[in-house]
Amino acid sequence: MSMLSPKRTKFRKMQKGHLRGNAKAGDQVSFGDFGLQVTTPGWLTARQIEAARVAISRVVKKSGKLYVRIFPDHPFTKKPAETRMGTGKGAVEGYVAVVKPGRVIFEVEGVSLEIAKEAFHRAHHKLTVGTQLIAREVGL
Repeated sequence: MSMLSPKRTKFRKMQKGHLRGNAKAGDQVSFGDFGLQVTTPGWLTARQIEAARVAISRVVKKSGKLYVRIFPDHPFTKKPAETRMGTGKGAVEGYVAVVKPGRVIFEVEGVSLEIAKEAFHRAHHKLTVGTQLIAREVGL
């Protein structure tokens, strides 16, 4: 199974940052007919994104197309167990995608509303943030 991670980064480690405010970009359904929108801020790991993608793909099958709108490019670190405080920052443990409320993380096209609801419901159970289904606005 291939985990999502950047091929290369400018810096190996990053600070945690703050999860304040709403998404400034990526808050509209752009490619598909229905989208899964985040309602609470949080981090989505590469494993969670992959698990949700597989869950949606199994419901949508070949009838529709799936778009993944996020990518885990923020490294997070972890120190080894039973290590004393100090001695610097831990090694990179994995990568996360930082999501804020309003961000559309998955989109599907070519499927009915019922199939999209079922697919996003299954994906919601794989994620650690609150989500809701939104439809593309008519006229765009």
